[in-house]
Amino acid sequence: MPAFAGMTKIRENDMGQSGSGRKPKNTPIVVPAPEKMDYPNFAFDITHRDTSSRARVGKLKTPHGTIETPNYIFCGTKAAMKNLSPQHMREAKTDIILANTYHVMIQPGADLVQKMGGLHNFTQWGGPMMTDSGGFQIFSMGHGSVADEIKGRNRNREKSLLKVTEEGAKFKSYRDGSTLALTPESSIDIQRKLGADLIYQLDECTAYHDDRDYTAKSMERSHRWGDRCLVEFERGHGGRQALYGIIQGGVYEDLRAQSCDWVKGRPFFGTAVGGCLGGSEEEMHEVVSWCMPQTHPGRPVHLLGIGRIRDVFAFVRQGIDTFDCVSPTRIARHGWALIKGNPEERINIRNAPFRDDPKPLDPSLDIPASRDYSKAYLNHLFRADELLGAQLLAQHNVAQINRLMREVREAIKSETLDNLEKEWFPD
Repeated sequence: MPAFAGMTKIRENDMGQSGSGRKPKNTPIVVPAPEKMDYPNFAFDITHRDTSSRARVGKLKTPHGTIETPNYIFCGTKAAMKNLSPQHMREAKTDIILANTYHVMIQPGADLVQKMGGLHNFTQWGGPMMTDSGGFQIFSMGHGSVADEIKGRNRNREKSLLKVTEEGAKFKSYRDGSTLALTPESSIDIQRKLGADLIYQLDECTAYHDDRDYTAKSMERSHRWGDRCLVEFERGHGGRQALYGIIQGGVYEDLRAQSCDWVKGRPFFGTAVGGCLGGSEEEMHEVVSWCMPQTHPGRPVHLLGIGRIRDVFAFVRQGIDTFDCVSPTRIARHGWALIKGNPEERINIRNAPFRDDPKPLDPSLDIPASRDYSKAYLNHLFRADELLGAQLLAQHNVAQINRLMREVREAIKSETLDNLEKEWFPD
């Protein structure tokens, strides 16, 4: 089936089924990782450091351009931003976007994307791009949702994950229910075909309810998967992509320390803080604080799936260089507009006070979505169920986040990060 080109369809003896000459499903698959890896078309240079925190400004070079960090990577989940074209993203001064490997490998398939010239040509986005490994979607949807169990929430949804073995993960397609598999090797192969600049190892994302014993075993398996990813990446390495390793360990400090040591000791280009970050904001801050002093100091550090405005200020101070989150465009579809200087970060344009409000959202952003349309008109669009409303708010939110990141970088350089946070969140 073309929709699943680049994926592994399950046969009777695949994924740990007992077959002639195959290892039992729980036997560790250990391969020696490369000791060294060069990334000739990539670089990460730190240009400024905050003297009162771990915050820093850097330049992240890729084959499709150089971006300044800290920066925000917007989620084009299915190789498309929700309600926004690449031109809309450029107008909003976006530097980098990502696509989700899990969704793109199911539809339209990695082979077709490769045939069309890779994601950059396929989507007509000319700047830097990132893809994840597919692991987060497999395991989080397998637990019943995209993020609920990873982040400690409990909602009942149909589960798609069928089996996790040493070889990889077996799961059901959300399109037609067919059984599919993803291994460390196939994840790298798919991401190679998609062609994003920055790519990820395959890992298992444990849920908040998983106990320490399972979390430890999962982390160790993710480390072995990471070694296999490095071997497969090196096999086809042509200098057009750079690989990130992912820190796991759940909410257990000693496991996080072990995982930090493992990532730091492997020849990844970048580091990502992933997995379960706890069930509360305080727990999330604590988990990240365990990791950041133990990361490789010369590599870019990405925080997976986190990106509220308050999060940006908190985690930039801990040393995070890049963020990604679906939130800016997702909340726009529900009428939420991000507003600088609002203690709640946002307003809901559907609410009655905006029904006759003649003011625009934020003229200082200097794009039509923020400058030209009154809140009254935006209120009308949502009340009338017009798609234009979600599009305008999505572009506004993207532009607002991009402005935030520019201001954060300048504040780090001038040692005024505390003052900037007060501008965004006045007392």
